[in-house]
Amino acid sequence: MNFVEEIFKAISENINEALVGIDNNEKIFVLNSQAEKLLGIKFKYSIGKDIKDIIFKSELPRVIKTKKKELNERFSVNGREFNVNRIPLMINGEIKGAFAIFQDMTLHNLMQERLCEDKVYIDILDTIINTANEWAVVIDENGKIIMMSKGYKEFIENPNPEGKHVTEVIENTRLHIVLKTAKMEVGEIQEIRGNKMVAMRIPIKKNNKVVGAVGKVMFKDIGDFFSLSKKLNNLQKEIEYYKSELIKEEKAKYSFNDIVGNSPETNKVKNMATRVANTDSNVLVLGESGTGKELYASAIHNASKRCLAPFIKLNCAAIPAELLESELFGYEEGAFTGAKKGGKKGKFELANGGTILLDEIGDMPMNMQVKLLRVIQEREVVKVGGHKVKKINVRIIASTNKNLEERVKNSEFREDLYYRLNVMKITIPPLRERKDDIPALANALRIKVANRLGIYVEGISKEAVQFLVNYDWSGNVRELENVIERAINLLDTDLTIKVEHLPERITKNKIKHYKGKNKYLKDVIDEVEKEVIQECLRKTKGNKNKTSRILGISRAGLYKKIEKYNLDAQYK
Repeated sequence: MNFVEEIFKAISENINEALVGIDNNEKIFVLNSQAEKLLGIKFKYSIGKDIKDIIFKSELPRVIKTKKKELNERFSVNGREFNVNRIPLMINGEIKGAFAIFQDMTLHNLMQERLCEDKVYIDILDTIINTANEWAVVIDENGKIIMMSKGYKEFIENPNPEGKHVTEVIENTRLHIVLKTAKMEVGEIQEIRGNKMVAMRIPIKKNNKVVGAVGKVMFKDIGDFFSLSKKLNNLQKEIEYYKSELIKEEKAKYSFNDIVGNSPETNKVKNMATRVANTDSNVLVLGESGTGKELYASAIHNASKRCLAPFIKLNCAAIPAELLESELFGYEEGAFTGAKKGGKKGKFELANGGTILLDEIGDMPMNMQVKLLRVIQEREVVKVGGHKVKKINVRIIASTNKNLEERVKNSEFREDLYYRLNVMKITIPPLRERKDDIPALANALRIKVANRLGIYVEGISKEAVQFLVNYDWSGNVRELENVIERAINLLDTDLTIKVEHLPERITKNKIKHYKGKNKYLKDVIDEVEKEVIQECLRKTKGNKNKTSRILGISRAGLYKKIEKYNLDAQYK
């Protein structure tokens, strides 16, 4: 290390701010100890690495492109907020890299809040001590009174108790004992001048040493305590009642901001769903298991004009057929054996004014499909065992992983109901058809699972991400989340998910690298397409129908590609 480098290192390590520097290839070449501490990353594992592999969504590479300073910007990492200055590194008019100099604003903001809170607390305490209706006393470590409220002085008829030992002034006091035990006493009955009251005594500590104590009369008469206790019991019962009523009104959890992914396929579905949210028509959400159908349904509700109204969910496949009608439409008291007293509201009635999600609609029994069709047409429900018709205003979102058109052809699903539900159709592509989303999804799931498990995970290695992208996810996002959770549970001292933490079914597939410096892009794409089709045909044992469905192309299109790449001899 030369003299200039030594000076640079000394400066970077002796400034209060965190410092990260990258070269014009976006590789980290400097990272001081303050940056290590704030970002939770290590110098030895970061130096020479691509910054986006270490700091997800870093904005520093942008400065290399724009060559412009970005001052007093904000960004967040791991729940902490930072103030950052991003500065291009220019040498002889050429961009050679960029620096980010930042400091943690989380502690600063917290201290500001606490200072404001402390001022409020001081004002409140001052008001309490000097309010005639409050009886409070403060003693020092020797048991001598240093402060007493005006009301307390008037009660004991002693206008100047300061400087006297507390036992000389207050009858039956235990404040001097609290000094010795250092234990708080709350709710103790104390008799002064024939008056029974409820008191609290709290030791004052500094550096683990008792330096005084505070005594306060909580209730000046024990009768006040019993009166308040009764009121609290009544209030608790009232709260429980309203709590039980509020539980009935469910809310949607997700918005479009929770949908991770920027692939063309995902953006197309997002745009369609956003447009659908602005209408009040029924929606049919299709997609394989684990693609996020409920997430889209929830996002549509939250982006609609019904967002403040209930969002009620019902899994049509999870409810026994004999109970499904009462779950949907409710029942009257005595409608059947075991019916609750007073009856029960159905999901449609609970969703009135809002949205109902009928999940797994493809598994709904035929007899219930008829009744559901009537509700959609008439916009009214009748409880089981009842006769009263109730008008409803509910938007229906139905979702399924079944092919409803095939079920209609096989007389397993009513055609008229299908067309009533299929006003606006959203088809969510499987994860294997939007692999561009996998890196961002994997990172989002890493953060989500790590927070849930209470484990810090620094990131996912580039090699591990490549294997994740290379794998065909039959279980879609749900399977990816399970793989990420498994990997996090296998982490030891290493804080990064690596290839060895992934299941064998993922790592056994070799990652294809296409070199060929002198090949045109079209030739490379043709090579990749040919290899993908060959691999899929091998897995399906030459089944053209299944292969075309997996690849998302028509059967005629598949035959053309088989002919184009001379694969017909093997797979005719």
